[in-house]
Amino acid sequence: MPTIKQEFTTSSTDREAVTGSPNGAAMAAFLGAGIGAFAVGLFVLLNELGLFTAPALYPPAGGVSGRTTFAMVVWLVAWGVLHARWRDREVAPGRVAVVIAVLTALGILGTLPPFWGVVS
Repeated sequence: MPTIKQEFTTSSTDREAVTGSPNGAAMAAFLGAGIGAFAVGLFVLLNELGLFTAPALYPPAGGVSGRTTFAMVVWLVAWGVLHARWRDREVAPGRVAVVIAVLTALGILGTLPPFWGVVS
């Protein structure tokens, strides 16, 4: 019977091949969040440029309630579609992380008033 020390020190070649679980569902959730962050920035920017006016779904909050609700719908749809496609796959986390960082940065940039002045 192997001891605990032997179990931790044996290499994986000594045992049967270890198969990892697919990470596609997690990567879909992370990328969906990046897409949602980008959607918030895009809806804010389009609103400030006068190209899209979101309805005020909660009057005390004004148009921000409509913009964030639309962004939430984009996030949920993106997450659902990506999850359906990636749930049983192994997805490269490095590439997904870069895309998430870019989308999130662009989303934040779209919410900054100085950027609105540059674009308009």
